[in-house]
Amino acid sequence: MSSPGSIVTLSAPTQRLMSVASHLHSQRSKVVVCRNLGPDVMSILEARPELNLVVWPQDSACERSWLMENISGAAGVIVMLTDKVNAELLDKAGPSLKVVSTMSVGYEHIDLKEAAQRGLKVGYTPDVLTDAVADLSVMLALMAGRNGGTGVDLVQRGQANQRQWANFSWAPFAMCGPQLSTTTASPTKKIGFLGFGRIAQATLARLVPFGITHCLYSSNPSSLPNHARDAALAKQHKLQAVSKVDIDELARESDVLFVLAPGGSETYHIVNETLLRKMKRTSILVNASRGTLVDSDALAKALREGWIWGAGLDVVEGEPNVTVEHPLVKEPRCVIVPHIASATLETRVEMATRAAQNVIGAILGWEMPSQVNLSNVS
Repeated sequence: MSSPGSIVTLSAPTQRLMSVASHLHSQRSKVVVCRNLGPDVMSILEARPELNLVVWPQDSACERSWLMENISGAAGVIVMLTDKVNAELLDKAGPSLKVVSTMSVGYEHIDLKEAAQRGLKVGYTPDVLTDAVADLSVMLALMAGRNGGTGVDLVQRGQANQRQWANFSWAPFAMCGPQLSTTTASPTKKIGFLGFGRIAQATLARLVPFGITHCLYSSNPSSLPNHARDAALAKQHKLQAVSKVDIDELARESDVLFVLAPGGSETYHIVNETLLRKMKRTSILVNASRGTLVDSDALAKALREGWIWGAGLDVVEGEPNVTVEHPLVKEPRCVIVPHIASATLETRVEMATRAAQNVIGAILGWEMPSQVNLSNVS
């Protein structure tokens, strides 16, 4: 045993072990995480000794200045929809960056062209939120058709605006709206989908018990009809027909029209005044995809002038900058929730887990569970 103040001479094996440990520490890959992903998922990242985590410390959207300050030298970054990944950020990150992983199914906030040019991998979280979004889509259809927004306002905020429940006068057709399910008097119900991917088909499955008879959909004009799949779906759900139609027929025939198509320039304001004027006066519009697909001013006009019955929206163009002065917020038959379609405990944990697995896989050279195909990006 050495005496106090003496110099301890380490054995050669110990020195080698310390050297290796020091080398491993210096070789740890820096990963910037723009939101704390909760104990279930952060533990997955923390368990990887190869990673050096730098986590935004606040329970709020990550500040751009913090991200720019900490991204330099990172091998990976986990971002949210609110974090813009552009040339400025990628330049700041430098050549060490291997992967951008977003905790979302959409990736409009990521400049894919810049990512492709730099040889980066981009991860996202498809599939895991299908059921949650389908659930909410049906909820919005019911709330919009059955005056759910007006009813909640009457009970919760009635006293402030002098429309309290106690003073509400019952009438035979007060607070009535179109029924989602079929009835003896209304035995046919046609449900339309703008976009017919996983979420749309999951929504269709949830609507079958309501007695719907027809499913209509419009998708990418360049894609050919899938008659075999449509016939199989019709047989599975005991529907009279599952049919691909043009967008004009979709607008004319749908009792409820679900907007569940991707965002982007090709679908920008695809729901416009022209389309809305073709819809039934008792029809419902539901948007749980991207706010940019619907022209807000045109929809507000359609509701105000009675071209359609109501609308249920999880997304609005320009969100979250949607105030009480927004034309759609002013419409009593427009039910708006603040982009919460994936907001179930189970789904958010799965999304965060997938985002973490994507960044780990890319950095360690493993297969990423969900990688955006950048081969055709130019």
